Amino acid sequence: MRMLPPMDLELLARLHRAHVALLENQVSEALAVTGFDALAVHSGTPPKRTASDDQHWPLRVTPHFAHWLPLLEADCLLLVEPGRRTTLLRPKNTSYWEAPPEPETDHFWPAFEVLEPASPAGLAQHLAGGKRWALITDDASAAERLKLRAVINPPTLVSALDELRTRKTEYEVRCLSEANRRAGLGHAAVHSAFVSGDRAELELHLAFLGATNQDDAETPYKNIVALDAHAATLHHISYGKKRAPAQSLLLDAAATFAGYCSDVTRTWVKGSSGEAQAFAQLIALQEAMQQRLCAAVRVGLPYQELHDESHRQLATTLRELGVAPRLSHDELVGGGVTRAFYPHGLGHALGLQVHDVGCALVKPRDDNPWLRNTSIIAEGQVFTIEPGVYFIEALLAPLRSGPLSSGLDWKLIDALSRFGGVRIEDDLLVRAGPARNFTREELPFR
Repeated sequence: MRMLPPMDLELLARLHRAHVALLENQVSEALAVTGFDALAVHSGTPPKRTASDDQHWPLRVTPHFAHWLPLLEADCLLLVEPGRRTTLLRPKNTSYWEAPPEPETDHFWPAFEVLEPASPAGLAQHLAGGKRWALITDDASAAERLKLRAVINPPTLVSALDELRTRKTEYEVRCLSEANRRAGLGHAAVHSAFVSGDRAELELHLAFLGATNQDDAETPYKNIVALDAHAATLHHISYGKKRAPAQSLLLDAAATFAGYCSDVTRTWVKGSSGEAQAFAQLIALQEAMQQRLCAAVRVGLPYQELHDESHRQLATTLRELGVAPRLSHDELVGGGVTRAFYPHGLGHALGLQVHDVGCALVKPRDDNPWLRNTSIIAEGQVFTIEPGVYFIEALLAPLRSGPLSSGLDWKLIDALSRFGGVRIEDDLLVRAGPARNFTREELPFR
């Protein structure tokens, strides 16, 4: 796998130092506003697989810790005190059962003063001095276990820190771009395997991991690898293990770099049957629609308006494809038809989490229950654009018996149902002019 060349790593280190300096200023302001003297951020604790055994899942670092540095080690503390250099407390690992993964690069170390307490218990002494500390952690029990005296996850401060993650620095932009490049390698490998012959879903998943040089636990989310009708299950992760003839593949799979996620989906079809050609037309229509929506992104536009526009455009697609030849746009959108074919939101914020924080502070309208971005689009935001169309019988059944049933071509719908559905997804950075599309820059094919 091609890594960042040395000159890029030097640039990454400079960008990271600027990123940390900005965070130090921003967090100092947030602490003053919320009434705290200093901030401690806990790296996290590996969660137990079940309460009945002693095995643990791999560590998923606390996102607010990852905002500062990409270190996958449990029970570290980052100490942010206004006027002082930020300190990383990194207890020495003495376990002979497991060792933490080595950092992929060393670009981040110069930004911090690094201290190594002999054990996690040695962290507590650093939170003394009469200061009012706030502790951010995904494991509230860590404070008691490590004997840390601090206010745990104060809501006003957590909200302020979430807001700092919504607009990306140049360092974060570089990481997100690299995450998309790596995802592109995986998509290319899976596409090649799919078109070359019959493959099991598990084989395709493993091909993606191999091409992106990731273990399963390192992916930003469990890859969705859905052949044929499996694509009608929006989060299909119960991979088939036997090879069987398949004509369509929906691949929603991604990679990470330095803690930052990509989130990329493509849909492909092969074969020359009439049904396959009709599904290929649907993919082409969705591709064109998705690109129009990406081009419509602009500063100041409510994201929910863009979501509403995606339903209006899907109505045009359904009419053009022949699925709804006798229904008007108003009937398709207002009558709930488009929502039966497209039940999820247009997209979500993206960053250190796949469904990142800060862009869904306002509840969506009742008719958009799964929309995860309700923000006013602002420069520096990163989010996905991922319209879909699916043939989900549980959602289509009410249409079959409903008042608009006669306006739908059920013979065509049933023929297309064997292919499951289509989703096209890109990752965008909002700029003053046209949005930057990380995914289209990095995918080796369209």
